[in-house]
Amino acid sequence: MSQDSAAALTAPTRLEDVKGWFWAVDQLLFDWFLKKQNDDPDTRGDLLEMGAYMGKSAILIGSYLQSGERFTVCDLFDAPAPDASNLVEMETSYSTLTRRAFEANYLAFHDELPTIVMAPTSVVTEEVKADSCRFIHIDASHLYEHVHGDIAASRAVATEGAVVVFDDYRSEHCPGVAAAVWGAVARDGLQVICVTGSKLYATWSDAEPLREEMLAWLATREDLWHGVEEVAGAPLIRIGGKRAIAPALPQSRYKAPEPAPVPVAPKPTPAPAPKPAPKPAVAAARRPQSKVRKLAKDVLPPIVTRAIVAQRRSR
Repeated sequence: MSQDSAAALTAPTRLEDVKGWFWAVDQLLFDWFLKKQNDDPDTRGDLLEMGAYMGKSAILIGSYLQSGERFTVCDLFDAPAPDASNLVEMETSYSTLTRRAFEANYLAFHDELPTIVMAPTSVVTEEVKADSCRFIHIDASHLYEHVHGDIAASRAVATEGAVVVFDDYRSEHCPGVAAAVWGAVARDGLQVICVTGSKLYATWSDAEPLREEMLAWLATREDLWHGVEEVAGAPLIRIGGKRAIAPALPQSRYKAPEPAPVPVAPKPTPAPAPKPAPKPAVAAARRPQSKVRKLAKDVLPPIVTRAIVAQRRSR
């Protein structure tokens, strides 16, 4: 499908616009595991998602695909279900799931589609090489028999140290997932690294090194709560993420443009303050009369005084 036809179908402007259940705490953990693998020159391998819905988690996983690696997404999408039980599940839980919608959403964030296997996940071991995948996300059927098969497939295709993530491991509407996952922990050697409210993170290798590194990282996160419990004879990290801050997420090609800045009207220039009125000139102070003149004015007769004044003015 071309990008133009994808855009006509759906054009999410951000990852949050894509339908699906993928909380910030799990986005953080996907980011932590996948970045850690990408930063390790000794860790190489492909990526695999079993069950994709509308592509929300696949879009994030695809952001960590490196040169020479392969990202495979296996889902029935709108293909016929392989059995009656799966058909009922598809009709009740995934009636809107279509391959075209997945592709449109994925191409909004990436230039190329992953390798898509439009089939039940029972074919994964036929489509994906053994010992080839470093990160596996399982979110397909919730039926016990199917989940049990998905777990076995993950073991067959996982590399040494691969991380396997299970969705809905504790949801009340998915008891088959819980039974299959915890059965693999108890009987088959699956080792749990950590759990959130929605997903369980495990490995078929030794989980202890990953637990130690994760605890060191969690100690730096003020937005995540964590605790450690002993389960089935091994430590298990519980992580609470109600305040989790999502990592940097893939950017959509349809990202809404930043709003243009609102022009701000210039502030009016205040009128200059009126100059203060000049102070009235102070009359020149009269020269004080000398004591002699004052005495003459008081003692001499007026006619004599006037004569003296007239004589002084005529000089």
